[in-house]
Amino acid sequence: MLLLVLNTGSTSTKVAVYEGERCVFREEVSHSSDELGPIEAQYAMRRGVVLETLRKHGIDSRELRAVAARGGLLRPLPCGVYEVGEEMLEELRSQKYGRHAANLCAVIAHEIAKPLGIPCFVVDPPSADEFEAIARFSGIPQLERKSKFHALNQKAAARRAAAAVGRKYEECNFVVAHLGGGISVSAHLRGRVVDSNNALDGDGPFSPERSGGLPAGDLVRLCFSGRYTMDEVLQLITGKGGLVAYLGTNDARKVEQAIAGGDEHAALVYDAMAYQVSKEIAAMAAVLYCAVDGIVITGNLANSERLVERIRARISRLGRVFVYPGEDEMECLALGTLRVLRGEEAPLRI
Repeated sequence: MLLLVLNTGSTSTKVAVYEGERCVFREEVSHSSDELGPIEAQYAMRRGVVLETLRKHGIDSRELRAVAARGGLLRPLPCGVYEVGEEMLEELRSQKYGRHAANLCAVIAHEIAKPLGIPCFVVDPPSADEFEAIARFSGIPQLERKSKFHALNQKAAARRAAAAVGRKYEECNFVVAHLGGGISVSAHLRGRVVDSNNALDGDGPFSPERSGGLPAGDLVRLCFSGRYTMDEVLQLITGKGGLVAYLGTNDARKVEQAIAGGDEHAALVYDAMAYQVSKEIAAMAAVLYCAVDGIVITGNLANSERLVERIRARISRLGRVFVYPGEDEMECLALGTLRVLRGEEAPLRI
């Protein structure tokens, strides 16, 4: 059962082939700024990269059983495995819900799958939204809280934790913390993510490059101080916040090297990030009435023993802690597609 898995990122195209759960090969092709240009103009180049990579590894496309693609920016949707159809393709091509290279992924996948007569899927797209109504309130009607979190990796990590306790994901309650360039902490209630901080551009803990939640009044005064344009304020929140703002780098490894060298300020900032993550985990546990089957810590920063242990020290009484470092999106896409092909999960459509 050969599966082609595609992931078009901002500056790279990832291609993999899986035989069941086994990865046959995985390759990431980086793109220079000269290659990129407008997103809609990248289609032919990226499609060519995919086909050339298959040829390079001796894969006959006629042997493929399905194609799995990273989801692009779509309308808010429940999590799940979606079969790519014309309505989805229209949304992605129009870029109605945002411009990102990920919008090309399902389009390329569909063009490869269609002549082969095989299905094409996206798994847990980034626009996933399973919030309960009560979670959408912010405090003023003009600003509704939105679901923006690391859906693909969070769902995969939660399924892994459920398997570790011998139960189905849909039977468990977890708090999942994805620690990466952005940090999302979410409440998983029997298979649905019913609340989460907005990891893209909003609230929650600060992260390597995002500010997280800010004092509202002070932020308003900063915006109207005349010192910054709107774009500059948005950059302070996303891209130039968090560790970048305090320490001048978004590389946690460099921060830990500085700490090892005796930098007390770096240690305080890094521990403050762990402190804020811990508070968010406790808040999401409250969403679940503190009836949690486990706390799941994942993402690339879960490789940091210092960060994980400082979080664990504050939240371990809430429940068993599972640590799954990294974020293997390609494997997550393959496993989601396999669940559908094996009849373990019904595919969805928009």
